[in-house]
Amino acid sequence: MKHLTVKEKETEAFSKMKESFHYRNAMAAPKMTKVVINVGTGILVKKDKNKNEAVSDRLAKITGQKAALRGAKQSISSFKIRQGDPVGVVVTLRGKRMYAFLEKLINVALPRTKDFRGISQNAVDNVGNLTIGVKEHTIFPETADEDIRDIFGMSVTLVSSAKNKKEGLAFFEILGIPFKKEEEKK
Repeated sequence: MKHLTVKEKETEAFSKMKESFHYRNAMAAPKMTKVVINVGTGILVKKDKNKNEAVSDRLAKITGQKAALRGAKQSISSFKIRQGDPVGVVVTLRGKRMYAFLEKLINVALPRTKDFRGISQNAVDNVGNLTIGVKEHTIFPETADEDIRDIFGMSVTLVSSAKNKKEGLAFFEILGIPFKKEEEKK
């Protein structure tokens, strides 16, 4: 049996979902819009000025796209942060890079995660988007062994055109996202 790519599974989603969601044509079926990867560097930047640069370089290796710095939206005196200070790094992927990243995330990175038992179905929000928290960036194959000293976590948000949580869950299962098998409550 031929292994289907994420893009092929996405086009196949219409035929699998049309009966249960009453779609009239393929344009009504959900599609992937973008993938957003966020890394919060926060207060660590005060100790090490090169932290944002190091995180940006590693994210560029993982995603294939240059990362953008994000500044603080407001000043918070208790955290010693001024408005505009860099507190995070973000990458937004669309098109070919998005599908390549999804392939890598589903088939390589998530299976390499330590003690991985699946993603909770509660990770899908009411608008049909999925947010996954990754504790260590080292699950991606592009990270070399010298990167072990500065391990950081990230949040990966898969944005789809699904209209609600039920539709989003069905769509992400077709794409191959490994969800936990929710046991029935007695």
